[in-house]
Amino acid sequence: MRELHPKDGLRGTLKVPGDKSISHRALLFGAIAEGKTQIDGLLPAEDPVSTANCLRAMGVSISPILKGQTVEVQGVGLDGLQEPNEILNCGNSGTTMRLLLGLLVGKEGRHFVLSGDKSLCGRPMQRVGQPLKVMGAQVQGRCDGNLAPLAVYGQKLHGAVIGTPVASAQIKSAILLAALTAEGPTTVIEPAHSRDHSERMLKAFGANLEVGGEMGRHITIRPGSTLKGQSVVVPGDISSAAFWLIAGVLIPNSEITIENVGLNPTRTGILEVMEQMQANVQIINKRDIAGEPVGDLRVTTHTGPLKPFTITHEIMPRLIDEVPILTVAACFCHGESYISGASELRVKETDRLAVMTRQLSLMGAKIDEKPDGLIVHGVTKLHGSKLDSETDHRVAMSLAIASLMAKGSSTLIQSEAAAVSYPDFWKDLEDLQH
Repeated sequence: MRELHPKDGLRGTLKVPGDKSISHRALLFGAIAEGKTQIDGLLPAEDPVSTANCLRAMGVSISPILKGQTVEVQGVGLDGLQEPNEILNCGNSGTTMRLLLGLLVGKEGRHFVLSGDKSLCGRPMQRVGQPLKVMGAQVQGRCDGNLAPLAVYGQKLHGAVIGTPVASAQIKSAILLAALTAEGPTTVIEPAHSRDHSERMLKAFGANLEVGGEMGRHITIRPGSTLKGQSVVVPGDISSAAFWLIAGVLIPNSEITIENVGLNPTRTGILEVMEQMQANVQIINKRDIAGEPVGDLRVTTHTGPLKPFTITHEIMPRLIDEVPILTVAACFCHGESYISGASELRVKETDRLAVMTRQLSLMGAKIDEKPDGLIVHGVTKLHGSKLDSETDHRVAMSLAIASLMAKGSSTLIQSEAAAVSYPDFWKDLEDLQH
């Protein structure tokens, strides 16, 4: 349990942890490449560690994941993963489980069992398993293969044209990983453009991959390429930067600079929403690092009333992880903010729509929960309360920022959940208060 008090003025410069999505992919692609992959800036948090541990269990040599140290992955090639002697424990990481499914279904003749913690074993996996079965994959699990533990028996796969029901980078990436060893080309068609880290990185590793169609929503991969180990630099995670962006806008007398943040256009929806709010955010020192656009973000307190915003399904894939902290921001906008197209949030680490409604309502927020979103009635005075992250890292950090703007003190149960994606969150918060 952690006590939180209202604050006036967060000031300073910081770097947020490495991008979680890119960290996972750097480990996975490095594992199936030929030769050594060196990763700088990899996120030393629980989810990427789960990915690394699963890969180690299949014979991949990965150096310790420690803050500030280069991680080395000794690749085993596309067909070099060994059948493990143990269940592959994905912890709380949906990305680990879903991407490993794509990686393992084509390992002909080998058996794998994937499981995780209680939360992960309640999250839907058929959305990945079903399109993989179109390619000939064999995946079994509880509730007709929808829930872990999942058993995979590697098969010879064939290419296919697969339309995904939702714009999901995890589904797309799992299919692309399976397609690397399938017979014939595979094309993924998305209903909207989801984050494209897999496409960028697979091409950098040497995969025969083409992106086409409207807004780059058709991705075709042809087997036969040999992936080669690379040097990867992981930029700061904009999803982690989001907490400081909103804190800097809301908390009086604040000025925060966040250095080396990834600005991939499939991830910058939060900046578009903050533009709707008329928030004071600047992008400075913009540059490219290892194929990913990067820059520094400077945010200062907004002096006038913040405008309410509208988020629809079109932008949702570009800010899905930022909805909890944007819900906090909406409480302080002048008017009603609308969030829709967010049903995916009901199957994250928690049902984030329900949890944010429940927890912020304890502080006096006025929120109407809808099946696929929220209506937040702004300019509500929040008051301190006894809060609970309900084990969700993004909820924990969002409630922390809300507490800094509340009248009176709050307590946050299960605050340690922040470590899943941001191990130094509480230290960075303390440093910005000095």
